[in-house]
Amino acid sequence: MATNPMQRKARNSFILGMLLMLVICGVIIALLFMQLINKTKKEQEEKKATVNAFVLSQDVSSGQVITTDMLKKQPVNKNLVPSNATSDITVIENYALQDKEGNEIYTKMDNNTPKLHIRKDNREYELQKEEETENYYINKGNDKEYIELNSVPLVAKVNMKKNTLITTELLSKSDNIVQKDVRKQEYNMLILPMDLVTGDYIDVRIMLPSGQDYIVVSKKEVSIPQINGIDSEDTVWLNLTEDEILHMSCAIIEAYQIKGSKIYVTKYTEAGMQEAATPTYPLNESTLTLLRSDENILEKAKNDIAQRYSQNNGVELRNNYINSAINNQGEQAQSNLEASMQESTTNSKNARKDYLDSLAGVVQ
Repeated sequence: MATNPMQRKARNSFILGMLLMLVICGVIIALLFMQLINKTKKEQEEKKATVNAFVLSQDVSSGQVITTDMLKKQPVNKNLVPSNATSDITVIENYALQDKEGNEIYTKMDNNTPKLHIRKDNREYELQKEEETENYYINKGNDKEYIELNSVPLVAKVNMKKNTLITTELLSKSDNIVQKDVRKQEYNMLILPMDLVTGDYIDVRIMLPSGQDYIVVSKKEVSIPQINGIDSEDTVWLNLTEDEILHMSCAIIEAYQIKGSKIYVTKYTEAGMQEAATPTYPLNESTLTLLRSDENILEKAKNDIAQRYSQNNGVELRNNYINSAINNQGEQAQSNLEASMQESTTNSKNARKDYLDSLAGVVQ
């Protein structure tokens, strides 16, 4: 059927409008699709850049035992998380505090004071620590029931607020809680393991030419100073109590006096699971007298040492092995001591100079 010009014009306008609408819709759909792709890509990138890290669910004070109920996992941009925070997930899971039966230990507030609790036999008990022995126990009626833990508790090194991101620098194993008589000591005369790194736990031992081998101090976390970003080859830092400092000093002097002896370091293979070894090195009489009268030494340490010497018969050990080894050196013992002390002093001065030179280089 024939159409007039007006009809053809209206039809063409309609078709043109439909085509234009289709084009616009196509552009809108393409833009929306691109936005969806970009959003999905961004979400994937954010997901890849996110890690689950532990943060505190409550305020924590310095020295407080950390239990898993005080922590929560929170997604955090990994670019904003210290490298030592991501490893904490494994650390905390491995050292989640339980007793040997698998009962979890948790924290409850009592008059604004955090206290450890444990649920055993469908009952809740407050977990207490015996000051004399540092063993944990619960009260059952009038009796103490001692609780053996499955691992060394983790404690806070400093005060921390809720939502603080947990890193290894903020935690310490409870057998490394800093007491008032602890000092940072530097030693450069110890024979170190080839693979020793900062954070390892060690015993310091002394070996005599006769084959006698004694533990001087046990389970100490080691720090290795760096010069120009490189670990020192012969110097370590140890946090020691006053009595441990005296033990070290006595052992070093006698290692210098006895030719063929050595004072060396051994590493713990699983520090979190292994208990500290009991020191076995018997002090000489002058150092033992000083230790007994030193007011800087905690009373508990004095009692522990007195008990150790009564059990190990330190006088007999010294007379039979250490004193006899020193006496066999004769006048050479003093000469050995002077030469070794001079060498240690020179090494300390040189290391100090290198350290200060490295700092000066950084400042410049």
